[in-house]
Amino acid sequence: MQIVLAVSEGNKLVGTLTDGDIRRAFLRGFRLDSRIDDIVHTNPLVVPPELGREMVLQLMTINKIHQLPIVNQDGVVIGLHVWDHILAPTGIENMMLIMAGGKGTRLHPHTQNCPKPMLDVGGKPMLQHIIERAVVDGFKNFVISLHYLGHMIEDYFGDGHRHGVRIEYLRENNPLGTAGCLSLLAHRPGLPFVVTNGDVLTDIHYNELLDFHSRHAAAATMAVRQHEIQNQYGVVHTEGIDIKSFEEKPVYKSHVNAGVYVLNPVTLDLLEKKEHCDMPTLFERIQQNSGRIIVYPMHEPWLDVGRPEDLASARKMHQK
Repeated sequence: MQIVLAVSEGNKLVGTLTDGDIRRAFLRGFRLDSRIDDIVHTNPLVVPPELGREMVLQLMTINKIHQLPIVNQDGVVIGLHVWDHILAPTGIENMMLIMAGGKGTRLHPHTQNCPKPMLDVGGKPMLQHIIERAVVDGFKNFVISLHYLGHMIEDYFGDGHRHGVRIEYLRENNPLGTAGCLSLLAHRPGLPFVVTNGDVLTDIHYNELLDFHSRHAAAATMAVRQHEIQNQYGVVHTEGIDIKSFEEKPVYKSHVNAGVYVLNPVTLDLLEKKEHCDMPTLFERIQQNSGRIIVYPMHEPWLDVGRPEDLASARKMHQK
């Protein structure tokens, strides 16, 4: 990887040494048996584990480097970003499950004869956008849950061969909620897996979400978006009948569920076969059973295509 990380006892980073540093050292008279003390970089650029892919790429580009050590708050080396690996992620075995069984009643008449995930956006179904985005991040194993007009989805994607992936299907006889369909899995996954709503269009990097989940030793991770609501009126803060302060049209910020998750396989034990269960309920059960549930704050473009105006926005964003 054209770099050596010099560490002290306990894997604390002392410095870095690249092949370029060694070549320049030879030109200055160093030999193969010379010590690296005088050429190692003792104050290298490093990043914390939670820093996202886009920021890592920006730092590498600005500083013209191809390797970037990942160091925790104690100075311990826990990984290494490499330019080629970030740009071309290798295939990963983790599964992605896409929930595509909803009726999309708020999108009538668009969904009267078409399942919502199959609505055309930019010349192809929304579901295809989701799969192609995940493929860029290295995913190749997909499971799609079906209910309303599910045969149209299965006819279009088949076993996934045409799209260079593997696709299996879960068929819900009755709607089971955003988590209940997981109880239909024939075999428990061996690795943490991503779950996403079939109507969420986003540029989120699913592999980074998966890495974040693993680094923080979570049982379940929920991607969240910051949502702002502005009060249209001046707010008066009181205590009894006494006025304490004024706040002119304040903005209230909160995190909202983005409809993308990572779950550990063991969490499936908390579901009953064919029982209706929504994802927030599953997260509560995980917490009640001492499992760690965390959020992944996302900042990438995101759109929940649930209403006609959302569909119009999605189509405008993906105009050819």
